[in-house]
Amino acid sequence: MNSSKKTTRTIGILFLIIFISGILVYQVLRGPFLFGDDYLENAVSNADKVVNSTLLSFLGGVLTIIISVLLLPIFKKFSIKLAFLYLAFCILNFIAIATESYSAMSLLDFSIEFGKAENNAILESLSGVYYNNHRSAHLMYLLTSCFPVFVLYYSLFFGKLVPKAISIFGIVAIILMFISVLLSIFNIPGGSDLMLPLAITQLFLPFWLIFKGFKTTSEHTEMKIS
Repeated sequence: MNSSKKTTRTIGILFLIIFISGILVYQVLRGPFLFGDDYLENAVSNADKVVNSTLLSFLGGVLTIIISVLLLPIFKKFSIKLAFLYLAFCILNFIAIATESYSAMSLLDFSIEFGKAENNAILESLSGVYYNNHRSAHLMYLLTSCFPVFVLYYSLFFGKLVPKAISIFGIVAIILMFISVLLSIFNIPGGSDLMLPLAITQLFLPFWLIFKGFKTTSEHTEMKIS
């Protein structure tokens, strides 16, 4: 196996790890406890899971940056701008992850103090502030995450690195997710189903990269945008 195939397979494996970690963070470790009705009680009783979700979130953010670095020389063959734009958005995405994780830990700390207080009437009035801060940070993370994913699939399409069906489906899927997040920000119901197409393509792409890899043609090395 040549170095290009090894790099592509590594990228696919890292994408798969990020996908799995996202499921664990928001469906198992953090989401059920910090977004439920009894989030104060649930956060305290599941403190270890919330902390582990933060560590896992940081891991996903670091892996995203690593992927952007691995893709840098590949994308630079046909577009220097797209290569560095993807790297920049991945770094921005990591900052959004850190912000969301900080808000999650703040909500956890608040819930612990809430449980210790004998008279928690005042703290209870502040609980909504911490919850809304975490919700806002989560939505901003989701919104920010749309940008690197869009650049990724656009780059795959522009560079003809994967079949057009995959890249076009990914572009449409991330646009639908962007709309879904906007609906959530403005408290408009019915947007959650719009995230399903992206989940499908984000699961399919890693396996494609692992088993098929990128298309390699001589014209890729000749195309370049200054």
